[in-house]
Amino acid sequence: MAAMANELGYRTARDLFLACPAIARDMKSPAVAQPPLEFCRTLLAGRVPEEAVTFCAYLLPERAAVWWGHECLSHLAELLAERDLELLALVSDWVGEPGNPRHRAALGSAVDPSPATPAAWIALSAAWRDPAFDMLSTGFPAAHAVNAGILAGLARVSTADRFAVLSAFVEMGIQMVEMEAQRQSVDAY
Repeated sequence: MAAMANELGYRTARDLFLACPAIARDMKSPAVAQPPLEFCRTLLAGRVPEEAVTFCAYLLPERAAVWWGHECLSHLAELLAERDLELLALVSDWVGEPGNPRHRAALGSAVDPSPATPAAWIALSAAWRDPAFDMLSTGFPAAHAVNAGILAGLARVSTADRFAVLSAFVEMGIQMVEMEAQRQSVDAY
């Protein structure tokens, strides 16, 4: 029996790679004919578990990926600078109401096209997601910036704690994928 496409439209990890070729620039693991969440868990258990973060960032719809990045970094608040916390607040406002001109303007004025901190990457991912910012010409989707932001945040975690935090972030991403799939399934009815 052939695998059914999930509500996000990807039967296999390979389907995501085909739909979004930019993912191949961010990860080296080959695309396989494994269900996406199974593949993500395989990556987490593999040689380069950070690629599970990358895969989740691309698997999630863009707005959900931005929120996931926000949530991951919010768990690292004690490791972030005050400016990062301010950017996370702007991202939170934007995700809540992405069409609100006030939130878009605040985020737009705060975004630096050359991000240097974890939250700056997440803020940039929101800007990439919003066509009003016209940053799609970079050739990278918002998922690239979400991935960079989460991995930059993980780099601040102690080596002893890093895999546990990475695993928690990936599991949060998987849960968000499952919730998005359920939401889309309900919306389809």
